[in-house]
Amino acid sequence: MTRKQAVQRQLVESGVVAVLRGIPREKVVDVASAIHEGGVTALEITADAERYPEMISAVAAALDGTDAVVGAGTVTDAATARNAIDAGAEFVLAPDLSESVVRVCNREGVVSAPGVTTPTEAVTALEAGADILKMFPASTVGPDHVSALRGPLGDVPIMPTGGVSADDVADYFEAGAVAVGAGSALVDYEAIEDDDMDAVTAQAAEFVEAVEAARSD
Repeated sequence: MTRKQAVQRQLVESGVVAVLRGIPREKVVDVASAIHEGGVTALEITADAERYPEMISAVAAALDGTDAVVGAGTVTDAATARNAIDAGAEFVLAPDLSESVVRVCNREGVVSAPGVTTPTEAVTALEAGADILKMFPASTVGPDHVSALRGPLGDVPIMPTGGVSADDVADYFEAGAVAVGAGSALVDYEAIEDDDMDAVTAQAAEFVEAVEAARSD
């Protein structure tokens, strides 16, 4: 099994990717460690942060030797993808479909998950070589859209992201999602501001419990 295959399996087995957006650089390692302690093994650092390569490298180093995989999100162009991968990102997610980003990931042996909503976008992403389809924004189309896409496309790996909560995560898995991406529903920003990492861990653990319950039904 290649490292890319192992990372893809990890993303699916984890069932949830934590979206770390807007985390202060000086707190990102503590936050990532707290979320990992809550049971989340896939963590996404968004590339809209000013010094995202440093943040990716720092989190990857801090969690080295654990079962965590660290990736980059909000990657909308090839240059950003290359910078993120050079910094240590093992998966790359995007809100949109950029075939150039998918090509960079394929060349570097890194998992790519471009953003799609329509069947046309989904087919284009798969033909470009995408590994997972990030259905975004999930809250706009809802769980039924997962099964609607899988109907004509078959057993494609879909990861709804954007507005997914612990309350509706079961509906997404029932519809056929392989994993979900979660930001504020999983990441306790108020606790981060208060430097309460125990609360950050607790909220992450609650979301993981909801995912595990949904997948065990």
